[in-house]
Amino acid sequence: MAQLYFYYSAMNAGKSTSLLQSAYNYKERGMHVALFTAALDDRFGTGVVASRIGLQAEAELFSQNTHLLERINQLNRLQRVDCVFIDEAQFLTKEQVRQLTFVVDELKVPVLAYGLRTDFAGETFEGSHYLLAWADKLVELKTVCHCGRKANFVVRMDEQGRAVKQGAQVDVGGNDKYVSMCRTHFSKLVWE
Repeated sequence: MAQLYFYYSAMNAGKSTSLLQSAYNYKERGMHVALFTAALDDRFGTGVVASRIGLQAEAELFSQNTHLLERINQLNRLQRVDCVFIDEAQFLTKEQVRQLTFVVDELKVPVLAYGLRTDFAGETFEGSHYLLAWADKLVELKTVCHCGRKANFVVRMDEQGRAVKQGAQVDVGGNDKYVSMCRTHFSKLVWE
């Protein structure tokens, strides 16, 4: 039975690594997968899902205007899609998450979405909000704060190493710009 999964975490928990390993497992068994990643995140190249440990794979791009149900239907007609993988799922729109529920319920294709739960201000992204609400299975991938506790927040840092408390929700970056922290340390830097 196909289901919609949302694998979420703070940064540096291995979301992309987990996605690539799962996609590899399908391919190793002769199955066909569809990989998607956000068009606005081109840190590792355009149309590439890449992990910090060096794994990578080509992927289709999605933007806010991408009709995922239509595109997955097209791919499925060309060659049966056995599983859909979405990297950077926090950047999905409400409508795109709804489309993924149709992929699962109507096409009977499992969808594994990977993304951040919250932004640098502790607010949910639109895609994460609806995945948390509508996914069949929620799986938290864990990483650690510098204090050793579970990190479930992300702090955006400026060039001087100070926490950014205001600004656009989306500002793509990696370890150069973001630090995963526990709620206690996040709160001291961002909410106080």
